[in-house]
Order: sequence, then structure tokens, then C-alpha cells
Amino acid sequence: MTTRHILTVSCPNRRGIVAAVSGLIFQAGFNIYDAEQFDDGETARFFMRVGFNAGPGADYDAFRRGFDVVAAQFDMDWTLRDPDALPRVTIMASKFDHCLADLLYRVRIGELRMEIAAIVSNHPRETYAHLDFGDIPFHHLPVVKDRKDEQEDAVWAVVEDTRSELVVLARYMQVLSDRQAKRLEGRCINIHHSFLPGFKGAKPYHQAHARGVKVIGATAHYVTADLDEGPIIEQDVERISHRDTPEDLVRKGRDIERRVLARAVAWHLEGRVLLNGTKTVVFPA
Repeated sequence: MTTRHILTVSCPNRRGIVAAVSGLIFQAGFNIYDAEQFDDGETARFFMRVGFNAGPGADYDAFRRGFDVVAAQFDMDWTLRDPDALPRVTIMASKFDHCLADLLYRVRIGELRMEIAAIVSNHPRETYAHLDFGDIPFHHLPVVKDRKDEQEDAVWAVVEDTRSELVVLARYMQVLSDRQAKRLEGRCINIHHSFLPGFKGAKPYHQAHARGVKVIGATAHYVTADLDEGPIIEQDVERISHRDTPEDLVRKGRDIERRVLARAVAWHLEGRVLLNGTKTVVFPA
């Protein structure tokens, strides 16, 4: 049995939540090594992330029995995970492969602790001939006009068959249907090559250049049925000047996209991102 655990909690705010959770952890023989919390006055909800490990004589079953009672008492939405486990992830990509290549690299050097269960693309394997996928299964699922539902069903079958806990759209340039977005609610991260909510849709860097902006950025967010309006996890920007062409913006944007997506994926996998309506609460490392 694992000796470390990560608990995340979201619930209506009221007195006694921290005392109840921390007291239960102590009574079951565990030690808290990391704890963060946030009380959102606007929504009257409370958010908490607690890391704890086993002390001498720790009783995990006693903790779970007690926590079930506490969770019901405070009407908690919660998760409990093993931080040493490798979550299974499906990555989806299209023609642009810089985010896919970056994720592969970070996984292989141990920076991103996850198992890539599948790579899905609407382009054939030859598109990525320069990338080493190793033994990761690759699925070419092209999008055919008037048959997109069939393609999305095939994607969903991959997610289910591989038991993927997370789907990452690494510059996957297809809009998910409302039905697919609902299936993946809360576990599908997209990287948008724009500092949302500005410059949505196609060619945002060209839109930004036409407006003469002085900073460009990228946004990682959860996918929802509302295009490019899902809860934002992470963003970053870079300054540009009047000398930069649209192509310069695209080139600089690739670097921003890579690091923003990697941070968002890492924080999700570590239980650092909690949904708060149309927003998120992020407890960064």
C-alpha cells in the first residue's frame, strides 16, 4: 500500500472543515507534509489540497471510514490519489507537433509523471516521422466531412480502452462536439495559441499582429462545449515589437505554448487544479 496520499476537497464554506480533515489525518496515524487552502468569498466555496504520509502504525482503512463521514457532513467533492502512481494520458495532435514533442520529452526525462497510453491524430503517422514514439500506440483517426460523430466515437473508444484519466489536446486543430466535450468534462486540457479571452478562433497570432499588440500569449484551459471558453488553468505572455511579423509571432508563440501546456498538465496530474464554476483554483508547486 502506498504511504503517500494527496487529498483535494471542494465544498460549501463553513467552520470546522480544516479541523475535521486534519484531525482525522492525525488520528489515523498520518503526517501532513503539505497543505494549501482557499476560501472563495464570491462563491462561498472552500478549496483545499493536503499531502500526507504514513507515520508509525498508520491505518488507511480507518482514515477512509472516517473521511466518508466527514465528506458527507460537509457535502464535499473530493479526490484521493497516490502521488507516486503514473496516471494514464491520451495525447491528441494535428499537423503542428511542437507541443506533442515537448510532452514526449518531458515524460522521458521524468519531468512529467504520467504514462502516455495513446497518441491520436487526424493526420497519418508519417506526419511525425521525425518523432520517436517508442512503443506508444498511435491511432490515425481522420475527420471525414459529415462523419465526425464516427471519428469522435473512435476517439472515445481509445480513451476508454486505454483507461486514460486525462486527454491532452496538444494543438489538436479540430473543434470537439458538445457531446464529446461533455464526455471529457473536467479531464480534457487544450492549449490555445492566444491569451484568451482575446483573439479566439483561427489564426490568433495573425489577428494579434493586425491589431498591433505588444504582448502575445497562450492559454491552457479545460475543454467545454463553449469554444475556447473553458476554465483557464495557466497562461503566459511574451513581449513583441513592431518589427515582428506574423511568422515571428507564430515562432515565439510555439515556445509559450509548450511551457504553458506542460505546466497545466503537471498541475492537473498533481491534483493542484480544482474547478470553481467557470474558473479554477490552482495551487502551484
